[in-house]
Amino acid sequence: MALQVETPDATCGARVTGIDLAAPLAPGAVQEIRAAWLRHRVVAFPAQRMDDDALERFTIAMGGFGEDPFFAAIPGRDHIAAILREANETTPLFAESWHSDWSFLGEPPAGTCLLAIDIPPTGGDTLFADQIAAFAALPDDRKDHLRSLTAIHSAKHAYAPEGAYGERDKGRSMAIRPDESARETRTHPLVTQHPETAEEAIFSTLGYIVGIERMEDEEAYAFLSELAKWQTQEQFVYRHRWEPDMLVMWDNRSVLHKATGGYEGHRRELHRTTIAAYRG
Repeated sequence: MALQVETPDATCGARVTGIDLAAPLAPGAVQEIRAAWLRHRVVAFPAQRMDDDALERFTIAMGGFGEDPFFAAIPGRDHIAAILREANETTPLFAESWHSDWSFLGEPPAGTCLLAIDIPPTGGDTLFADQIAAFAALPDDRKDHLRSLTAIHSAKHAYAPEGAYGERDKGRSMAIRPDESARETRTHPLVTQHPETAEEAIFSTLGYIVGIERMEDEEAYAFLSELAKWQTQEQFVYRHRWEPDMLVMWDNRSVLHKATGGYEGHRRELHRTTIAAYRG
């Protein structure tokens, strides 16, 4: 049975029906899903009665498990983390800045899966910014300039002991594990070529980029701040609204994402897996 794909009025995002992800997937179904994922960058599968076994099975089919630093897995699992906020929680919202998951790794992950476990009746949307569309819309001279730059990535502002989710972050329900290793730095081109589609995308995020090679820190911050305004313009953004029993998968190589609030007084939980970097 062919997938049914509905697309929003946005440069990325798709709602996919016509398949049961709770069951093992045939090779042809895996190919169809991956094709939709690569084309639309963010794919949502509503009304999926999946458990954690099915989530793990799906992640393996999509490319296998990637590294998940600084998160503790849920009990009984090695590769599933809970993105959790209790109804009475008052800590700052998790992941409310634009970012690409784990961009500070030597091999950043290909994608991320989130399975809805407990969805509040209002709020909690996830925003996605299409970085292939953002790059394509630039003038040629600007594209060439960005292609010439190399960014320095680090998790220190988030996951070092003094970071946003470090030792002073009290009362959070998520199992975040800050560590000294968050201070490590790695470099990636500011513009990357997608390893499966060959499309170019801006690979920049204020959350995990701490500098630009051969650029003074103050100049780099001003440059990245201005670039971020371009990357996250409304014309490139898809707002995803969650539903119970929904699975969402996105491509970290081509979109940025961020969390939003608006569900104060309600519990929210999603189970997350990371899809390993593509190696051909």
